[in-house]
Amino acid sequence: MKSLKLALVFLLLAGSGITGAWAGHHGHVRFGVVIGPVWGSWHYPPPPYYYTPYYPPIIVERPAPTVYIEQPAATPAPTTHYWYYCVTAKGYYPYVRECPSGWQKVLPQPPGTP
Repeated sequence: MKSLKLALVFLLLAGSGITGAWAGHHGHVRFGVVIGPVWGSWHYPPPPYYYTPYYPPIIVERPAPTVYIEQPAATPAPTTHYWYYCVTAKGYYPYVRECPSGWQKVLPQPPGTP
């Protein structure tokens, strides 16, 4: 008789621990035996903890594109080359080295033009 009472007490204690286990978390059905005191809602397992390490966001700063400004080509000042003519010697420099009356600037003439 003593073993029957002990079995009945064990079944009552075990049955009180599985009352909510039939409709477990998210519709899962499970069965279990709990021995000892239970605090809180024991038939709902704690939510899973997914460890995701924190990585700071990657910030990429692209440098501004290099801008080249093309300057217009500087047009050189028209260089006027002169021939130097001596009136008294009736000749041009460097064929005439000295001119007592002074040199006269003359625009060059291409060969064959009058």
